[in-house]
Amino acid sequence: MVHVVYCDNTGKKGERILDKILSGEKTMIIRSAAGRKIPHSRVFGGESLYFMEKGRSQISAKGVVTSVQNFVKLTEEEINRVFSENESKLSLTPKQRERWHNKCICLIEFAGVEKIDPPLAFEKQSNMDDWLIIEKIEDVLAGTSIPYNYDKSKL
Repeated sequence: MVHVVYCDNTGKKGERILDKILSGEKTMIIRSAAGRKIPHSRVFGGESLYFMEKGRSQISAKGVVTSVQNFVKLTEEEINRVFSENESKLSLTPKQRERWHNKCICLIEFAGVEKIDPPLAFEKQSNMDDWLIIEKIEDVLAGTSIPYNYDKSKL
């Protein structure tokens, strides 16, 4: 499978998550919620990650999943331990750490990140979430996209 990952483009002092990914400072991304939510248990080693910034219509980087950790029903102590053990890879600000502080956590480590130049033109559809699971990247590119549905994203 192929994953399209939306990255926040705001941060202190204009920091952008995508910049941290491209520089190698950030080698792991997190998704969490009170209950299981995509991509929890739906992303695996060897799959492709395509990164884009929220509010943009361009996919500008690509990497490969190297490992995944899925957690459910974590206690406060366990959540803090997960953050501490992965702090150097996640490179989270205090605000981001607070945002992702939830009982169900999915950590996705990646490598081989490359900037896509020129960026790929993304065709947004109204029913898309901030993490897409698709068969191939062409399924969401302008000129070759197909109607998006959540069949591949069901838990």
